[in-house]
Amino acid sequence: MSLSLFDLKGQIALITGSSQGIGLALAAGLGRAGATIVLNGRDEAKLETARAGLAKEGLIAHAVAFDVSDPKAVEAAVERIETTIGPLSILINNAGKQHRAPAAEFPDDAWADIFRVNVDSAFYAARSVGRRMIARERGKIINIGSVQSELGRPTIVPYTATKGAIKMMTRGLAAEWAKHNIQVNAIGPGYFKTPLNQALVDNPEFSAWLCARTPAGRWGDVDELVGAAIFLSSSASNFVNGHMLMVDGGLTSAV
Repeated sequence: MSLSLFDLKGQIALITGSSQGIGLALAAGLGRAGATIVLNGRDEAKLETARAGLAKEGLIAHAVAFDVSDPKAVEAAVERIETTIGPLSILINNAGKQHRAPAAEFPDDAWADIFRVNVDSAFYAARSVGRRMIARERGKIINIGSVQSELGRPTIVPYTATKGAIKMMTRGLAAEWAKHNIQVNAIGPGYFKTPLNQALVDNPEFSAWLCARTPAGRWGDVDELVGAAIFLSSSASNFVNGHMLMVDGGLTSAV
């Protein structure tokens, strides 16, 4: 198989929630594969720091600050990106948040907020970018799910619900848009060392449990998600649609 199948030269990719963690790692990986990168976040200073870091490496990167949970802001930003940078051929819906609390005590506002950030934003971005991809008859959309798209854990019931929604949104969009030569897939990360998980990384009891529970016997490093993202962003995945690619060290395959 030719390595040209994975070449992203000439492609423009928007990665939401990409000023740090998994989003930034995926942005850097796609940039190294040849794509022009559009970083997104709400903190302009943090976003610019991330962009400068990619540029220092010689990658072509832009920073566009907007709130992905605001549908009007998303539409305006996508229009601006396509007008000033170029047509988006890749969208990675990565923006997300976590809120841990027992279900019986979970606050109403936190429930609404986690769905707004984890689910609503992915739909708004897919809708705005997708309608343009439909007109061009090509595109790649990657939603970031989780092992919690398949598994439950105490104190994160709403998060689990959002990631289940992401799984089914991926399938629904694939069913509707495959006829337009748009591939909509998802990546399901296991437990990775990120700012979102720092409290768990720092908890010796949890880390010991996780390493024993995961067949690979360790936490994942964010760079280990890049290969999956490049595959799903490239022509190598042109007949892959509605699929969630688990990158979890075997966690969801073992009891």
